[in-house]
Amino acid sequence: MGAIEGTARRISFGALLLASVAAVAPAPANAQDVSSVSEIIVTAQRREQNILEVGANITAVGATDVERQRMEQVTDFAQSIANVNVKEISPGTLPIITIRGIGLNDWSATNNPSAGIYIDEVYVSSLALMNFDLFDIERLEALKGPQGTLYGRNSTAGALNILTARPKLDQFSGYAAGTIGNYKTLAADAWINLPVSETVAVRLSGKVIKQDEGFFYNAATNDDLGARDVLLGRAQLRWEPNETTDVNLKIEGQRVRSEAGASAFFGSRPPSPPIPGLICPGSPQCLNPLGYSDADGDPYTGSFSVDPTYDLDQFSTTLIANFDLAWATLTSVTGYVDFKRQWGADVDASPAAISDYVEHDKINQFSQEVRLSGEQDKLIWILGAFYSNDQVKGAYDGSLPALFRANTFTSWDQEAQSSALFGNLEYALSPSLSLVAGLRYTWEEKENLGYTDDLANICPRSLLSGAPCGSGPVRLASIDAKISDRNWSWRLGLNWRPVDDILVYGSISQGVKSGGFFAGFATTSTALLPYRPETLVAYEAGIKGRVADAGVSWRASVFYYDYADMQTFIRDTSGPIPVQRLGNVDEATLYGLDLDLSYLPPAIDGLSLSLGLGLLETELGAFPSSGGIQPAGAEAPNAPGVSFNVGAAYEFPIADDWSARLQTNGRYTGETWKDAQNLPILRADAYWVWDARAGVASADGWDISLWVKNLADERYVTHAVSLLSLGFGSRVYGPPRSYGVSVSRAF
Repeated sequence: MGAIEGTARRISFGALLLASVAAVAPAPANAQDVSSVSEIIVTAQRREQNILEVGANITAVGATDVERQRMEQVTDFAQSIANVNVKEISPGTLPIITIRGIGLNDWSATNNPSAGIYIDEVYVSSLALMNFDLFDIERLEALKGPQGTLYGRNSTAGALNILTARPKLDQFSGYAAGTIGNYKTLAADAWINLPVSETVAVRLSGKVIKQDEGFFYNAATNDDLGARDVLLGRAQLRWEPNETTDVNLKIEGQRVRSEAGASAFFGSRPPSPPIPGLICPGSPQCLNPLGYSDADGDPYTGSFSVDPTYDLDQFSTTLIANFDLAWATLTSVTGYVDFKRQWGADVDASPAAISDYVEHDKINQFSQEVRLSGEQDKLIWILGAFYSNDQVKGAYDGSLPALFRANTFTSWDQEAQSSALFGNLEYALSPSLSLVAGLRYTWEEKENLGYTDDLANICPRSLLSGAPCGSGPVRLASIDAKISDRNWSWRLGLNWRPVDDILVYGSISQGVKSGGFFAGFATTSTALLPYRPETLVAYEAGIKGRVADAGVSWRASVFYYDYADMQTFIRDTSGPIPVQRLGNVDEATLYGLDLDLSYLPPAIDGLSLSLGLGLLETELGAFPSSGGIQPAGAEAPNAPGVSFNVGAAYEFPIADDWSARLQTNGRYTGETWKDAQNLPILRADAYWVWDARAGVASADGWDISLWVKNLADERYVTHAVSLLSLGFGSRVYGPPRSYGVSVSRAF
């Protein structure tokens, strides 16, 4: 794969874009037939539009494809998009999404994701809230690039919109599905749509997952890890008393009684006697300071010392009201989330308690958004206001006796408030050319009370604080501070439609992600100092279109990002002892290309092909790191230079009222750095992952399918941590092969 990636990196981004333009030039101007390539309707700009009318890079997936590709979590959707990377700080608990190299190098529940995630227009404010299962979905949408002039909360990387299916007033319908899979997995989901009257409808939906066997194995306890017990439910009430009023109330709950997965160990010291060819540090055959190694060669097997319990309870409610005022539409979006979670992490991935933690999180999130939108003559406009209040409380119970003869307690209590005014307009300069402009003003304030105590309860004395046993707790680090920020975001662009089925666009935009506080174990108060907001100025040009008669549609865009104050881990020398803390890199640049193609060959009825290509170059400025000053030129973490997504499906009749469908999807991720310092020990190799599905369906709603995810059982790294100063590190691997059979019936 190295030769492929090296060649791809040398391809000129400009040449690829010009090639795309040349390819569409011969398209007939009057191609109006949409029988071959259907129109895709999205709401990414807060109104229903054909995707070809939106001057931005958008990927949309409907309910049918969500089911066929088994997109069970938001990370499954993200991984199906080129130039998007997903890592998990801890397997199954903390997914982090990076778009075009813009993401987070953090795991704190107090931090906001760089890629804004919206569930039915409600922003997900914390990393801790991103681990959830999808069910009864209407559509998934992904926008790349800064967002803020259309959305309730600002973001630098982009936005992922999750739209659940709402009640319908005009039909009684339902759906039920069951799945049996390996690892002793049983799953079921169902929904029913019930019209109550001409003005009221109810939709009830739910999902249950029962996986009795995890794919991790703990040799220390002779037991597997990673079992799942998940219960989700949703109830919606839609009220449409007249043609001008539409109100939807959603109440949702999630209950999880599962187990967290485990990381794969690697050590720093060579064994004795030495193993020929073994390079230390970096191999699981190398030793940690206590002489432990993991030589079985299986990244899902090890010896671990933390209780794997992963318990989660979440309640949320969303109220969306739309009022047609004749001259404009008034929209109100109210969201509330109550979230509680407990989970454990064995950071050292060994049988001794070197660096073990059990975390407790409690989050309360309230948000209110009001928008007024309208369309008059040549002008389409949106004005909005947003307010949110997020309370994040949590604690680590730290267990570090093996090296430090210490147990610790870390606590944080953060309250964040955000208010914003935003507006966006699209003005038709001519029948084929329109101007897009947007502006946002944001005020944010965060207040955090946090500390780490050495409990000093192990004799004779703690090696962290030096305190004798019985004299604790001893305060190691603390912060009681408030920060505030006022900033502007904006967007300016042009959309040109030379013919009906082609859009050429260009834009300049600025997005800002708020600063904040690191929440985690610290041995000095310096490590808890706040980090600054980050700012991204994005330049983008693109083209999208379709040739309906030929069954072809495409999207291509090039981008250049000027990134300031990127948030990542840095070396802080302001105190007597240098420490690692979440801070800022003064500058960075990123540029690349996105290309998406889909083809429905008119000569082969039922065949569909798709391709996504992402090319990316990144460069960080100089910043203080654990090894001193990191010189300029390092690549951004979790930003592969090349990524592919490919898909093929063939559907054909097999009998009266029955059809068969064969489908495969693959994704390629190039070599990736897992830290901003570009430590070779944390570089992840390139990999391919393939999924496949074969099924039959009937005209009256039956669907029976066999499916496999990670068909080749690829072992690939999604995250890595180096704590070589303590003699160890760990890697997180993506899930191994899974397979099963699913049966569903829609009516």
